[in-house]
Amino acid sequence: MRERPKKHFTPRANWINDPNGLIFHAGQYHLFFQHNPFENKWGHMSWGHAVSKDLINWTELNVAIAEQPDHAIFSGSAVFDKENERLVAIYSGHRGGNQSQYLAFSYDNGNTWDGNIKVLDLNMADFRDPKVFRYNDKWIMSVVKSKELKVSFFESTDLFNWNHLSDFHSPEVGDIYECPDLFELDGKWVLIISTNPGGPAGGSGMHYLIGNFDGKTFTPESKAKYLDYGPDYYAAVTFNDAPERITIGWMNNWEYANDSKFETLKTWNGSMSAARKLRIKDGELVQTFIGETKTYKVTTDNFEFVYKNGALKFTRAGERLVIDRSELWDSKINTFTVPAVGDLEITALFDAGSIELSVNGHMVTSLLLVGHDEPVLR
Repeated sequence: MRERPKKHFTPRANWINDPNGLIFHAGQYHLFFQHNPFENKWGHMSWGHAVSKDLINWTELNVAIAEQPDHAIFSGSAVFDKENERLVAIYSGHRGGNQSQYLAFSYDNGNTWDGNIKVLDLNMADFRDPKVFRYNDKWIMSVVKSKELKVSFFESTDLFNWNHLSDFHSPEVGDIYECPDLFELDGKWVLIISTNPGGPAGGSGMHYLIGNFDGKTFTPESKAKYLDYGPDYYAAVTFNDAPERITIGWMNNWEYANDSKFETLKTWNGSMSAARKLRIKDGELVQTFIGETKTYKVTTDNFEFVYKNGALKFTRAGERLVIDRSELWDSKINTFTVPAVGDLEITALFDAGSIELSVNGHMVTSLLLVGHDEPVLR
């Protein structure tokens, strides 16, 4: 049986994947998430719910939006509708071969929800993952036409009626777009896109672009870059209404997330990453862990983090650092690389079941079959 992480959110039981509806409201950070309340594998998709005051210690609440008789509750976002004094969830409803956008409403800080009203339907099979935010006097939605490899932007004044603004496609971003997030940061606009496949380590992964948004169209200033170079960071989105720009992702990879052998290791299946603060510096998105970390200066070409049951190994190969987790992970994608020029500054966040690293500012997230013992750098 795997040890439960202390620094990462895990559900009491059963399956989770994408973070949904991230919002800071009434003095708390609200983390909704894709959840199967009945089984330790994907299915019966609903929105689970947890809250925190510090983004480290989480309290899980009851299921927020349960699977409906006519549709599953897929990913989406949440906003505070000041005019009507209510939280509004905007999510993708999945029914057979159709995905549409729905609204649900909460008047008690996200504890109970009703509504489940369809508001945007293009009669498409892969039209999902709406992220909504306030822009001047209107609402903006970014949502993917997944297999068309497009992020579509819509506008609304009331959250019910939506007008199409534009579509965006990046030739550098891989297959199957998911979970877009457009937000303003340090005078620029950032667009985050999850792709499956298309990750830097194989399987699913994430990209970001920095550019400008004029209320209708997103225009990138440079090519897409990887948000995280590890295999286990996906579907990350940012909190609406938070005092700083903060993101959380799902720590897993669709290449093996549904591998049945992992169901028997624990009573839950899936965890969230540590929260990260975002800023822009010199045209790059800079991410800083929220939580206890350790920083190491490394000048050798070969080193390892040694745990009780094995080692996470690092080998310099030109301007890349090859990371080998094969002693601590028994599935697909056991080696991956991250840019590494010059001496290395590595910041590590250790926890049972995973390691999160910043290698000269490049993020690396990896699941590991390890406990709470802190490794030794050797």
